[in-house]
Amino acid sequence: MNTVLALRDVSKQFPSHLAVDRVSLQVQRGEFFSLLGPSGCGKTTTLRMIAGFETPTSGEIRLNGAPIEQLKPYERNVSTVFQNYALFPHLTVRENVEFGLRRTKQSDIAKRVRDVLELVRLSGKESRYPTQISGGERQRVALARSLVLAPDVLLLDEPLSALDPNLRKQLRSELKSLQRRVEITFLFVTHDQEEALSMSDRIGVMHAGVLEQVGTPEEIYLTPRTRFVAGFLGAMNWLGDIGVRPEAVRVSESAPGNGARCRSATVVQSSFLGNCLRLEARLENGDPLVAELSRLNGSFAPGDRVHLWWQPADELTFV
Repeated sequence: MNTVLALRDVSKQFPSHLAVDRVSLQVQRGEFFSLLGPSGCGKTTTLRMIAGFETPTSGEIRLNGAPIEQLKPYERNVSTVFQNYALFPHLTVRENVEFGLRRTKQSDIAKRVRDVLELVRLSGKESRYPTQISGGERQRVALARSLVLAPDVLLLDEPLSALDPNLRKQLRSELKSLQRRVEITFLFVTHDQEEALSMSDRIGVMHAGVLEQVGTPEEIYLTPRTRFVAGFLGAMNWLGDIGVRPEAVRVSESAPGNGARCRSATVVQSSFLGNCLRLEARLENGDPLVAELSRLNGSFAPGDRVHLWWQPADELTFV
């Protein structure tokens, strides 16, 4: 594997709290890697330490094998796309994109800017100002401004969070496709599980400053190592220390005889969600249980008595 970015036991202590606690990870060249977690988990602080906006209290950050934690932000070959895009309102699209290149006294600026604007589909809008383009286009300008610098790692701090849900879904696909075309390593910070699952080659899940698990989307979702990771990556039914995803739960009028785990239950509510039915039920001991079923499974009414069941292989156990 060709590691472009490595963190080793990196911590950040603020006066009021420990934001990042001995985080170690390796990001491979050309990878789309996401740091995922709730607000306050330390993911943005980790990104800011890589960018050079915060200094680690301890630990080491290496870019292409060389330590960078003591370098100024402009001395590191990384670039950051901020949550609010941080575009200059008095500069045109072209001027925003070429700003960083002029600071580094690059040659062939006009061609590089033209090529990157074509890449992000903004050709013909070079002379417009940020207020004259849409939110999605402003996000593309911010991406172009970073990509034109050809960084070893592009850092993205919740870059889709300011957009409406439909545009976010559209740009998720575009961002992943763009990353594949430019072959630049993306380190993407998000609190949105669907965002991370749909775009990432690998995901690192953070909680309370700790990196709890790193793996592919499939590994993180199907074989979570901790109860927090299991619950954060999707809906979960908890039966003591056992977790079962709603999509693994089946329903029948009689108990199946195929070695399945089965519970008698009473339907509380059935909701039609288009692609599935969400069945909320209550077990005999009073515990709630949710099943997500094919809409072809029939209909259910509150008060119906049913059997809910799943296979032992679908159980996730945490001690």
